[in-house]
Amino acid sequence: MKLPRRKFLQLTAGAATAPAFPRFAWALDYPGRPVRLVVAFFAGSLSDILARTIADGLSKQLGQQIIVDDQPGAGGNLATDMVVRATPDGYTLLEATSANVWNAALYDKLGFDFIRDIAPVASISRTPGVMAVTPSFPAKTVPEFMAYAKENLGKINMASGGIGSLPHVAGELFKFMTGINLVHVPYRGSYLPDLIGGQVQVAFGPIPTLIEQIRAGKLRTLAVTGAEPSAALPGLPTLSQFVPGYEAFNGVGAPKKTPIEIIYKLNAAVNVVLADPRIQDRFAQLGSVPAPMTPAEFGKLIVVESEKWGNLFKSAGIRAE
Repeated sequence: MKLPRRKFLQLTAGAATAPAFPRFAWALDYPGRPVRLVVAFFAGSLSDILARTIADGLSKQLGQQIIVDDQPGAGGNLATDMVVRATPDGYTLLEATSANVWNAALYDKLGFDFIRDIAPVASISRTPGVMAVTPSFPAKTVPEFMAYAKENLGKINMASGGIGSLPHVAGELFKFMTGINLVHVPYRGSYLPDLIGGQVQVAFGPIPTLIEQIRAGKLRTLAVTGAEPSAALPGLPTLSQFVPGYEAFNGVGAPKKTPIEIIYKLNAAVNVVLADPRIQDRFAQLGSVPAPMTPAEFGKLIVVESEKWGNLFKSAGIRAE
């Protein structure tokens, strides 16, 4: 990251001291028209599912429609660049995700600096992934999968939603930590039809993306990627004995220089939506956990995640292909 950790934490600390209930009339009038929430991945992805889950409640809180705008491409960098260049008036927002911090470590050159150019607005959730295989795959446990992979070098295809997506990062970490060779097959759209059909054999996808196919018996699960078991998939072991336990984060970001009063108004609206029992139940069904935070807390999370994954990717030699 180009922006030093100390400097960024000073900025977020300064934001935290801003008035929690701004009274400027122009900020209270916001929004006066529909707000676009740009999602960096395809329809049916984790980001898309979570954005649509909160969009209706957020529209009611703000009194204007929240338009979920899927803009997949370049592992999420296309959408991020679009928001970075947008007018900082609160009408174009980004669903900020773990992919943003992963991409900063994966790519040598980006046209933006995520920490510098995107202001943290609100955290939405933390979501573990799940290691799933096509039903015809012979292995039924992680040890069996590892044994089979070692006997069939280069013959197992690992699907992902593209460079920097959760399935890509989770799979690369699994490869690095276990020494197993999996062939990465990135998709521009959904990889589910090919995973179910057996054209690709394994994916380390977000639980919300795969859970319906898992419950329908169209995929077989081997483990969850979080450090703890998932309530949505009871009895499933974790991958933490092979790779560091982790979860993906999702939240809302805005172009830098977006007025702090607007950021606080959006943050308050998101947190009200996340406190709704119906939203919490929906998240539980999806295998995701609501994670409300202040803008400053969300900003600090982004810095910590950036440093952690940047160091890990460097050690593992994981780069964009």
